[in-house]
Amino acid sequence: MAALLRSRRLLSTLASETELRFPAAAARRSGGAPAASSERRGVQWVFLGCPGVGKGTYASRLSSLLSVPHIATGDLVRDELASSGPLSHQLSEIVNQGKLVSDEIIINLLSKRLANGEAKGESGFLLDGFPRTIRQAEILEGVTDIDLVINLKLQENVLLEKCLGRRICSQCGGNFNIASINVKGENGKPDIVMAPLPPPEKCASKLITRADDTEEVVKERLRIYNFMSQPVEEFYRSRGKLLEFDLPGGIPESWPKLLQALNLDEHHEDEKMSIAA
Repeated sequence: MAALLRSRRLLSTLASETELRFPAAAARRSGGAPAASSERRGVQWVFLGCPGVGKGTYASRLSSLLSVPHIATGDLVRDELASSGPLSHQLSEIVNQGKLVSDEIIINLLSKRLANGEAKGESGFLLDGFPRTIRQAEILEGVTDIDLVINLKLQENVLLEKCLGRRICSQCGGNFNIASINVKGENGKPDIVMAPLPPPEKCASKLITRADDTEEVVKERLRIYNFMSQPVEEFYRSRGKLLEFDLPGGIPESWPKLLQALNLDEHHEDEKMSIAA
């Protein structure tokens, strides 16, 4: 009973706080007119997918393409870890054991990020790594309109290779991958080929491995994610907002097909023209 009361208080507090940040969403729920604005807001999309599937890579690319902020809850957690703030020690234990960070912590970090963005005049967002539970999805639905949920999918053995190959430059923070993946397709499915994403020469000697990118921890993260993801996927599928996208390979193969699935083909043509110029 105490846990239920705490949950209800949290939902009420979050809804009240976020109504101040998203008055248009509050007006829609109450049946009133949205706040006056002559500007068209940016897209409000969510990226789902197992750890290591590439949510950050594709969300970051779309962020640049569509001029909306890419908000990755994993980055929010890592920033908090690096800050030596009050949550740093607690988060360190959770992450290194391959466990999921609690809803309360994630929502707290995300609320601060959205408030900072709103103050800077940001419009729209691409959420990466949130929501990951039904409770989070319900909170998000209660305060803002999600246009589309993109569910990136990749078979587990490929995901494991990708995660174990991830590297970060300790100086610039750049993300790279040393894994060279070539998995034969089965049951009529095509082969999956992913070339390494090597660092530039200036970063090559500064690569480090994330503390949580060990085989044991990665497998545990995948197990937990698969267990928890089905209800969230069904939540958005029942609302007609879920786009399932099976990654056919690395970025060169997947990027143009993802843009096609999102009806953004013209942006791809603009990219090619820009590169040619």
